[in-house]
Amino acid sequence: MPIALFALTLSAFAIGTTEFVIVGLLPTIAADLNISLPSAGLLVSLYALGVAVGAPVLTALTGKVARKRLLLSLMLLFTAGNLIAWQASSYSTLVLARILTGLAHGVFFSIGSTIATSLVAREKAASAIAIMFTGLTVALVTGVPLGTLIGQHFGWRASFLAVSVLGAIAFFGSLLFVPAKLRHTPPAGIAQQLGVLTEPRLLLVYAKTAIGYGGTFIPFTFLAPILQQITGLQSGAIAGVMLVYGVSVAVGNIWGGKLADRRGPVAALKIIFAALTAILLLLYFTASSPVAAIATILLWGGFAFGNVPALQVYVVQQAERLKPEAVDVASGLNIAAFNLGIAFAAWLGGVIVEHLGLLHTTWIGALVVMLSLWITFINGKLDRKAGVSVHFHSQRPQTH
Repeated sequence: MPIALFALTLSAFAIGTTEFVIVGLLPTIAADLNISLPSAGLLVSLYALGVAVGAPVLTALTGKVARKRLLLSLMLLFTAGNLIAWQASSYSTLVLARILTGLAHGVFFSIGSTIATSLVAREKAASAIAIMFTGLTVALVTGVPLGTLIGQHFGWRASFLAVSVLGAIAFFGSLLFVPAKLRHTPPAGIAQQLGVLTEPRLLLVYAKTAIGYGGTFIPFTFLAPILQQITGLQSGAIAGVMLVYGVSVAVGNIWGGKLADRRGPVAALKIIFAALTAILLLLYFTASSPVAAIATILLWGGFAFGNVPALQVYVVQQAERLKPEAVDVASGLNIAAFNLGIAFAAWLGGVIVEHLGLLHTTWIGALVVMLSLWITFINGKLDRKAGVSVHFHSQRPQTH
């Protein structure tokens, strides 16, 4: 794998840390700013909305900017957003910081996915995307537990200062390793690019992404308070559980990419969504037992992000077949769909917590993921009807 791909992974690590570290800090932030858990959960939703806007809109607007220059600009914006969070003295300032970093996140993963697939042979596309997204999973293994520990011992603001340092390191990684003259396909007009929203097959993929990925975030957003209030763990143990979860996610992400390459994205997603549905239902029954809960969370991590490579490579494949002039934006819209799912899930989770209780986020999340499993079966039927092979591989995005 080319070193430029690992430079993308380094940036993904920094971004992944700031995205997910807040999950372990929600109780701390809520107490410090004197806000409710559902209000703290909105910090997850608003970040995700920043990603959702940044991915398609800013990807289209920056289509003519050189890829390396754009990557460096994104990491500067990301670092600035985290420095604002470090200095935030109010809830509204923290909201602003989360939105800014979310905007950088959206464009990064939009262009990063297509750059990653262009760097490797077409049969390695899903694995290349999985390697880039490994930055997110390694962040879950190391960045998030460490950030949670920092927040618990030095205050939550210190976590964002640490993340801003990661952003600076990622900036220099991109500066050193991403090719200076990385060329890309000249973009179509914005209206033509956003025309992907008129393609029903792509809209169905986006719906599946938002629902399937979002469903797991209904309980995940409130994992720290679930572990404290239902499982009975001390706050100091939360970082350890996040570490266990992150290790499992790292394995599951790579496994998911290889499964998508071997079986095809639709077949892989059927397996992953079915497993996630069962695991979230299981968590409803095991959450009150420390040993059983941690075992279930370990199993959950193995599938939680395993759907990302398959979902992302599937949308790139469909876009190259249906809207080849707008593959970057089609990819960006799928990143938006991931985060619209997270935004809605974090909001819905807050409603569930407020009106039903923390534990009910688990089985409701399972039902949402089950809906995405049903959509996946529809995708398979439509592919067969269109004569598309279950193993079809996309042509790599051209870089001329």
